[in-house]
Amino acid sequence: MKTLKTIVLSSLIALAMGSFSSAALAEAGEGRISYSPADAIDMVLGEIKKAQAAVAAGASGDEVYKIIKQGMDYSKEVNANDVVDRERARANEILKKARTMAKNNSMQGIEEPLQNAAKAFADLKPLI
Repeated sequence: MKTLKTIVLSSLIALAMGSFSSAALAEAGEGRISYSPADAIDMVLGEIKKAQAAVAAGASGDEVYKIIKQGMDYSKEVNANDVVDRERARANEILKKARTMAKNNSMQGIEEPLQNAAKAFADLKPLI
């Protein structure tokens, strides 16, 4: 009888854990907008282009920083698989260099990291 109780109890616990798994019930909530990885990459590339245009127009470092920050927020939505995530992290590192330059208001030479980041994010699309 004691073993039967143990088996029944462990089965009930396993059933409860499987039925109420957060991964099984995961979905975008009402206040959360989720994007496909390809759309997120396009949005990041759009923000990088905005930042490049702002630099060319002579915008302040703070304005460029905000644009790059928005692009980095969009890059969090790029989550197709492990390979894409590794490459996204590498592309984010390049974008972080540009963000740091904008934060320090050293706008001279910021075009190169922005160009490299755009290329790195564009190279993510075939990996999806």
